[in-house]
Amino acid sequence: MPRWNTISISGYHMAEAGATPVQEIAFTLANGVEYVRAALAAGLGIDDFAPRLSFFFVARTTLLEEVAKFRAARRIWARLMREDFGAQDPKSWMLRFHTQTAGVQLTAQQPEVNLVRVAVQGLAAVFGGTQSLHTNSFDEAIALPTEKAARLALRTQQVLAYETDLTSTVDPFAGSYVVEAMTAEVEAGATELMERVFAHGSSVEAIEAGFQKREIETAAYKVAQEIDAGERVVVGLNRFTLDEEEPYEPLRVDPTIEKAQAERLAELRRNRDAGAVERALGELRAAAEGTANALYPMREALRARATVGEVSGALREVWGVYRPSDRF
Repeated sequence: MPRWNTISISGYHMAEAGATPVQEIAFTLANGVEYVRAALAAGLGIDDFAPRLSFFFVARTTLLEEVAKFRAARRIWARLMREDFGAQDPKSWMLRFHTQTAGVQLTAQQPEVNLVRVAVQGLAAVFGGTQSLHTNSFDEAIALPTEKAARLALRTQQVLAYETDLTSTVDPFAGSYVVEAMTAEVEAGATELMERVFAHGSSVEAIEAGFQKREIETAAYKVAQEIDAGERVVVGLNRFTLDEEEPYEPLRVDPTIEKAQAERLAELRRNRDAGAVERALGELRAAAEGTANALYPMREALRARATVGEVSGALREVWGVYRPSDRF
């Protein structure tokens, strides 16, 4: 499948946990290096798989810094692919990425203000050259989005795509003194942080040592302190507040949906070949216990109509549940 995106190497979850832009791209690209090393160790050629790697980042309201972050990430990845891994295909050098606006920056207070935040975040993503964009709904800090809120999020993307000229040039901030300087600064900071990751041996070893977790938690705590002290302004939260919030009716999920889904699952289990499911799950466990490629037995288990929960359970029986390190 030549257009299959084999993996989305994500930094979004780290950003939502409190990672700075430098930490976000440093830790994400370090993970990317780990995936590349694993693929090479499995006998794959760099230019056979690298063009289909993709990434997933956040877009914050700090528009210029976000543009610099995306530009710096592209520079670092292209250099790694060319110089460290010897990739020859220019497509292997590309940093293809999806962006989602920063849910962590949305507030439950005065939720309509989130429409402005999401628009600015979306601008940052497009200016930064994203290939794909998800815009959050303005009420996601309260509950699952209502249909109207989800539609407004979509309309935000559509206005950016069809009523602006943002996509008429590849890198609209190229040559801007401030953005070029910020790009170089983010690149230098991320490169230095990646070296600290690799000093542990690999990204995995750094994770097991609690390095990334510790760095992100420290950054998140610093931001929380700044917000609490009023040094970092969050409109509607610690400045420009209202004495009384306007009433808001969140989405109420129809409880009959749960019952209907449970009935569908029960019917699936009644009608499938239970023996085939158990045999496939057993083969999956065996692969997980050894060095075989687990994707093939996983595919067969799903083909036999095993559920995602059952497949995950089989892997959990072998590998256990990851508990992040609290070592400091």
